[in-house]
Amino acid sequence: MSDPHSVRYEVTGRVARLTLNRPDRGNGITLGLVRELSDCVERADLDPAVHVLLLAGDGPGFCAGYDLVESAERMGAAGEGDARSAEGESGPGEADARPEDRAFAGSPLDPAVIAANHDPAATWDAMVDFAMMSRNVRGFMSLMQCGKPVVCKVHGFCVGGGTDMALCSDLLVIGAGAKIGYPPARVWGSPTTALWAHRIGVQRAKRLLFTGDSLSGAEAAEWGLAIEAPPDDRLDERAEALVERVAMMPLNQLRMMKLLVNQTLLGPGLLATHTLGTLLDGIARHTAEGYAFQRRAAGSSFKEAVRERDDPFGDAGRATHKG
Repeated sequence: MSDPHSVRYEVTGRVARLTLNRPDRGNGITLGLVRELSDCVERADLDPAVHVLLLAGDGPGFCAGYDLVESAERMGAAGEGDARSAEGESGPGEADARPEDRAFAGSPLDPAVIAANHDPAATWDAMVDFAMMSRNVRGFMSLMQCGKPVVCKVHGFCVGGGTDMALCSDLLVIGAGAKIGYPPARVWGSPTTALWAHRIGVQRAKRLLFTGDSLSGAEAAEWGLAIEAPPDDRLDERAEALVERVAMMPLNQLRMMKLLVNQTLLGPGLLATHTLGTLLDGIARHTAEGYAFQRRAAGSSFKEAVRERDDPFGDAGRATHKG
């Protein structure tokens, strides 16, 4: 089972509140967090008292993307365990392994399998990678496939994989000073849910993905990505006003309206781009540049590697410089 505290769940009135709860790691995405998010969405969807879901993040920002630090630690521990096992010794792959890792031993979700599939000296199995990453896509898409409206409230930052959750939600309310974008387009990533073009149009999607640039919250509203971008100190107030207004609607009407509008998205075209986006994400992690980024991160830290990636563009950290 995943850590039951990765996502907090509570219901107040007609609103189910899902809060990413890993503030010390920037609410970084893990396989466990995605599984728990999907479980919470299902719980809210089945609760007849809930009319609308509000997705938010605890701490300084909504989500900093995938928790690459934890991923590296788990893959490293798995690799050490394999080495010890080969020498007849016990290691982290046995008694010290996390319960959720033992539950998926030998599967595409096993850190040892993931680590072996990211070894530059070995042959990359694209289908093992796809089997792993596609489960994250299913989890993110649970927000869109939920029969009830999902409002996403973004403060601080929403980058990388965090944007998958924001874009899979029905409505986005973002603080004017927040940062949202997909910097991994520069190296080591591809948007797996492939929703940028659907949300802001082809030209603007290309403008962001060809450069890895990000938007401020105010720009996100101007571009049509967000429904509203209030001043940061009024974000909670405006998000609450929206969900309370949506919650006034009859539940059957909300389900019908979401089902109707989503027909423009949930067709063969989106399924194809999900598949392609997920496969390209795997390819991006196994290019010469992707391996170089991986080695740099392993040699210093992921934070330093990300800074080196973004510094030439002038938008490291919270900046949204676009040239």
